[in-house]
Amino acid sequence: MGLLGRLNEDMKQAMKNKEKDKLSVVRMLKAALQNESIKLGKQELSEEEELTVLSREVKQRKDSLQEFEKAGRDDLVQKIQSELEYVNIYMPEQLSEDEVSAIVKSAIAETGATSKSDMGKVMGVLMPKVKGKADGSLVSKLVQRHLS
Repeated sequence: MGLLGRLNEDMKQAMKNKEKDKLSVVRMLKAALQNESIKLGKQELSEEEELTVLSREVKQRKDSLQEFEKAGRDDLVQKIQSELEYVNIYMPEQLSEDEVSAIVKSAIAETGATSKSDMGKVMGVLMPKVKGKADGSLVSKLVQRHLS
C-alpha cells in the first residue's frame, strides 16, 4: 500500500476514533501530496516525491516550532509538537548522527573535496542518499565539520 492508501486508512480510523488532531494532520498530509501530484502533472507520486513532500511538511513544522518558542506561545508549541509526532509516523526511520557522519565521509572521499568551498559538490552527492532520513541542518553541520 502506498502512502496515500495508508493515509486514507488512517483517516478513516481517526474518524472512527474521533481523533480530531490526528485527522487534521492526516488530511493536511493527504492534501499536500495531492497538490504535489497536480503540480507535477502525475497521477501517482514516486516514493522519492512523497518523501520530498513529507520532508517539507516536517521542516515547516520545525520552523514554526522555533518561532512559537521564541514568541513564548506555549499553546501553539504543544499543537505543533503533536502535529510533528503524527507527521513523523509516515517518515522513514531517521539515521543516527554517527551513520550520517559515515555517509558524509564517504561523500567527501567520492567528490575529492578538501575545503569548505567544495561544500556544494559534497551536498549534491550527499542529499539524495540521506533524503528524508536525516535533517538537512545536521547534514550541513557535519559536512562543514569534516571539511574544516
